[in-house]
Order: sequence, then C-alpha cells, then structure tokens
Amino acid sequence: MNQDLAGALRAAAPKLRGELESNASLAPISWFRAGGAAELLFTPFDLEDLRHFMSAVQKTRAARDLPILTIGLGSNLLVRDGGVAGIVIRLGRGFMQVTSEPGERVRAGAGAPDVKLALGAAKFGLSGLAFYRGIPGTIGGALRMNAGAYGGETKDVLVEAKALDHAGETKTLDNAAMGFSYRRSSAPDHLIFVEAVFQGREGDAETVRAEMQEITGKRSSTQPVNTHTGGSTFKNPPGQKSWQLIDAAGCRGLRIGNAQVSELHCNFLINHGGATAGEIEALGEEVRRRVREMSGVDLEWEIKRVGVAA
Repeated sequence: MNQDLAGALRAAAPKLRGELESNASLAPISWFRAGGAAELLFTPFDLEDLRHFMSAVQKTRAARDLPILTIGLGSNLLVRDGGVAGIVIRLGRGFMQVTSEPGERVRAGAGAPDVKLALGAAKFGLSGLAFYRGIPGTIGGALRMNAGAYGGETKDVLVEAKALDHAGETKTLDNAAMGFSYRRSSAPDHLIFVEAVFQGREGDAETVRAEMQEITGKRSSTQPVNTHTGGSTFKNPPGQKSWQLIDAAGCRGLRIGNAQVSELHCNFLINHGGATAGEIEALGEEVRRRVREMSGVDLEWEIKRVGVAA
C-alpha cells in the first residue's frame, strides 16, 4: 500500500526531482544507528522540489491527512523500532547553503549542519556565531529546539526564519514569533523550516577560528564525539546540571544490552553496536527513575523520540 501511495504522489508531482522511498529504514541516517522505517521518506532536491511535493500531498486524498515529520542529520533523534507512520521529509544537500548577507548577517539553509554556519561566519569575518561549532545538528533542528552551547543560544542571534506550511505556502517568522524558551520553540508544528537569517558582529576571522578550535577541543575532551550517540539526552533542570544528577544517582556506565550511559559524559547515551531503540529508550527511562528516586528531580528528555515501539 505504501508503494501505491508513493506512486500516486509521483503521479501528482510529475516534475518531482527528489527521492521518494517506501518503508525506508531510518537507522542508517540516525546518529544512534537504531530504529525502524519511515512509511514514506522524501528527500527534496531543493526548495521548489519540496513545494512541488507538498502540493502533490494536498492533491492526493490518501496522503493529505498523513502526519509529516521533518529531519536533518538525525543527531538529536531517537527513532523507535516500530518506525514512523506517515511522511518523513529529510532536508539534505539542497538546503545546505550558507551565504553572507548585508548588515553582518548570515543566511543558512535548514539542512546545513550547525558547524557549517559557524565556519561560514568565520569566513565572512563575523563573530557571535562560533558557538554553533559545538552543536551536532542542523539549522532546522536549532530553530525547533533553540539549540545552544558554550554560552550562546539560537534565540540570541536569530533574525528570522522561513518555512513552508503543508500547503506549500511560505511563512516568515521573526525572532519573537518563534516563541523561544530553554531548548524549545513554540512555532507551529506544521511548519517546515527551510532557511534562516542570523545576526553576527564584525570580527576577525582568525580570532573566530581560534574560538571555534577551543570549542572543538573542549568537546573532544569532555564528550563521546566519536560514538553512536544522540547528543545531550536530558535538558538541564533550572539551576542544575543533568550530568551531575545522573552521576550522583550512580548511573555513569549503566548499561542495558548494548546501550550504555557514557562514562566520559553521563548525559550521553551510546549505542555500542546492535542496541535497539527500545534498549536506548529503556536505559534513558531507567536513568530518569534513578535520578527521581535519588534527588526528586524529574529529568526531561532533550532528544526527540519519534515513532512507535516495536
């Protein structure tokens, strides 16, 4: 049936240039390397291709009411083993541009890795955006979760974001309309972010690169950057650090199957190879239980969990 639906969408969008797949495994494109398949996975070639696809979705009765999930690098994502119903849109190469704008600003596509924004700003001689070097995700994810690190947050530098709604219409949201708070945005879920403009400050390229190098060194020495992980697992409670609460609860190195709490930084979960998404999530919930029991703090997931259990 999924193949029939994919065929119907292709028929409704004869100029489609992106890749549309049925029952596409999401594990290979998730940093955890775990989880199930997407009912339909679409990787648009560029913005006009995405607009063309969204028009086809609205014209296809069997597709117009399906849930739509947009992903990027899959870094802050845990896909459950039963997979994701509906349509998953993955923003790739056609959404990775980073360009200079007048007024010491930078425009970046929503599929661009955060590090590419930092590197672009350095190239343009702009400071104030180097903190993105320490965030392992894409611009789209940064917009959705007000991503931040090393003293900076998206809310501090965003000028405006451009998105498509499910009808393919363009919407522009300024900083205030994003409704930013700690690690979240209240922007409507149906919007698919496609690009954003950020405000930098005049700076020296070499100084900015040195700042980025310092961030790289800090990450390498304190985080399990070369493992299958999803980044920071839990949000920091007000006035506290999640990793300290997890450590105090005796969870450093805790393991369920091939999923383990990192011994280097215990707010990271690691797939040592072969762990299911169910094991990773169960490990996270066990950490939450132990922290709650030890300190009374109810840790909130920062990693986005999607789909259904096996």
